[in-house]
Amino acid sequence: MGKTRDQNNVIITGTTGMVGEGVLMQCLNSPEIKSVLVINRKTSGYTHPKLKEVIHSDFFDFSKIESQLTGYNACFFCLGITSVGVDQETYYKMTYTLTMHVAETLSKLNTDMTFCYVSGGGTNENGRLKWAQVKGKTENDLMKLPFEQVFNFRPGFIKPLTGQKYAHQFYKYINWLFPIGRAIYPSGFCTMAELGQAMINTLSHNDERRILEGKDIITLAKE
Repeated sequence: MGKTRDQNNVIITGTTGMVGEGVLMQCLNSPEIKSVLVINRKTSGYTHPKLKEVIHSDFFDFSKIESQLTGYNACFFCLGITSVGVDQETYYKMTYTLTMHVAETLSKLNTDMTFCYVSGGGTNENGRLKWAQVKGKTENDLMKLPFEQVFNFRPGFIKPLTGQKYAHQFYKYINWLFPIGRAIYPSGFCTMAELGQAMINTLSHNDERRILEGKDIITLAKE
């Protein structure tokens, strides 16, 4: 099984975005997480007794900060860009190449690590859409790395936590749709609290490699 309840040391990326910030908030409030390291290009603006922040500009080269990345048993990878308005080469580099570099580095430094990757609904390496192919390739290649566990999360609509600084503005206007969407299509709607708690709950599992759709995320959050 994973670490005991209060011994999990977690790395989180993307905490200046909505998903990463929400996962960070959930981890800081969880008794199951002992310490959190966030790696950002700019400060997240958060302070907490169990939080450490590393500011690093080049996510394609972690050599200068490798010494600070050991002793962690989980990475919640929440960094990513939209494919809208981005050329295919840039999207591939920022989605596949960047993610794999970070993951390969961490898998070398932490042999007992669980890696949770925030992908997206509709991901399929053999699908028709280019973004889905890139995300699918990323998912599949992450599962080949020597992590203890890999979980690929495919959330759809995510309802932000109250007080999030980096939630997209349009959520203020469409949050009323959440209970309707959840009732009609539960697999496509989860809360940020559920997503964050599901990631935390992967740490009580052992030697798994899984793809988690919306319903799976909700179920895992309840464990």
